[in-house]
Amino acid sequence: MSKKSTKRIDDTPVNRLRRTRLYIPGNNPAMVQNAVVYGADSLIFDLEDSISLDEKDSARHLISNALLTLDFEDCEVTVRVNSLDTEYFIKDLEAVVPAKPDGLLLPKTQSFDELIRVDNLISDIEEKYDIPIGTVKLMPIIESAKGVLNAEKIAEAPRVIALGLGGEDLVADIGAKRTKLGRELDYISAKIILACAVSKIQAIDTVFTDVNDTEGLYEATLRAIELGFQGKSVIHPSQIEHVHRAFSPSQEEIERALRIVKAYKDAKKKGLGVVSVDGRMVDLPVVRRSEKILKWAEASQHKI
Repeated sequence: MSKKSTKRIDDTPVNRLRRTRLYIPGNNPAMVQNAVVYGADSLIFDLEDSISLDEKDSARHLISNALLTLDFEDCEVTVRVNSLDTEYFIKDLEAVVPAKPDGLLLPKTQSFDELIRVDNLISDIEEKYDIPIGTVKLMPIIESAKGVLNAEKIAEAPRVIALGLGGEDLVADIGAKRTKLGRELDYISAKIILACAVSKIQAIDTVFTDVNDTEGLYEATLRAIELGFQGKSVIHPSQIEHVHRAFSPSQEEIERALRIVKAYKDAKKKGLGVVSVDGRMVDLPVVRRSEKILKWAEASQHKI
């Protein structure tokens, strides 16, 4: 067990809107400074793959200062640190955790034990800087076959509020052929989504690498939503509007969700345990799904 934080201290971050998580290179001052204007639900300042070895220190310094000085308004702010088995990992934690990002993305996560070690390291830093233990959340990225097989335990680890799918590395690891809609990742996606559902955390889909194929991105996002993903990582600001378009519910979906939520609230007031909407029985998971649709609708500026 973790020596300091054995459970999540606040489940509210689990339910944040994460239709889009935008990767921003940690060595690009202009993009970092303007990050909030792009309109993503969540920002990922990257210290890993997009940063060359000779720029790791300067990127770390830039992101730490940005977290301490810039106003990101209501946008979720996270940092993708370098993987646990690199010499940069501890330096990343020591620079970033005191600045209190909403969360850290952990690349190439493979086991529950890794996350216990990370939890302890973060707890030590939080304690040193008088930050409440458990403040900085974790969002592991599953990028290997071993990580997929351990997804259920990884989702149960302390601080974890979302799992991300790292499609590019996974395809290479399992020896599959990459397709536009990601059919080769169907089983893996389902396993990650189920692991997240059991632990009541979010599953976030992998990036779509062809920045110029906006319709391909839109179709891939629709498919991800059908599978059960609650968000998608994006690598360019131009991709945001197309992902948000895919997450925008139809008027029919909105109206049905409104009826379900209203019927459930009315039944609760009357002390009734059974709810019927449009001739069908409705239980709590359906109500939660309807609430999510209404949240997406509101974020898409629908009138509800």
